[in-house]
Amino acid sequence: MNKKHIIKKTEEFVKKTMKGDPGHDWSHVNRVRNMALYIARKEKANVFIVELAAILHDVADHKFYKGDDKIGPRTAMKWLENFKLDQRMIQEIAEIISEVSFKGAKVKYKMKSLAGKIVQDSDKLDALGAIGVARTFSYGGYFGVPMYLPSVKPTIHTSFEQYKKNAASTINHFYEKLLLLKDRMHTRAARKIAQRRHKFMETYLKEFYSEWKGLH
Repeated sequence: MNKKHIIKKTEEFVKKTMKGDPGHDWSHVNRVRNMALYIARKEKANVFIVELAAILHDVADHKFYKGDDKIGPRTAMKWLENFKLDQRMIQEIAEIISEVSFKGAKVKYKMKSLAGKIVQDSDKLDALGAIGVARTFSYGGYFGVPMYLPSVKPTIHTSFEQYKKNAASTINHFYEKLLLLKDRMHTRAARKIAQRRHKFMETYLKEFYSEWKGLH
């Protein structure tokens, strides 16, 4: 099994296959991959599984396939079956892709493997900080979500189905997901990075509200 060949071919496959807004493109995948490798080495995880799962984690994101959260794992499994990989490894990667997404404020994570927790942390870290703010507004613009509706309060979703359907405003998304992420990191390295990026977003929101009111 030539691991470098598999990684290279998987990169090419994802670049050709994935679709979405500019916040869910190859640059996002590559950032998640780089962060996951950094954390994997600190946690002494299986780097090959982590890297493959990170590259494939958004190959068919449910947000761009009418909410179908099964298409991603299916697409990844079908692709990985082209290589002589252990079936248990393929299954683990499919499970990581199935569970990686945030599914609502009151929906608990079900990620089992260390590799999965690392990829999940890395994906969530890319939703925080300056990049996280940019990606959030990019996504809102792509789907025509209002920037801010002061009269509409955030929803604390209790199920994935409820979370997928609700998109009142981009600012609400900060409270419905982004500001919750720092306390949902699995690894020590991710928690440290999340704290810093979380503070940036709090500062951003304070400035946003001030400017929204026309204050100088």
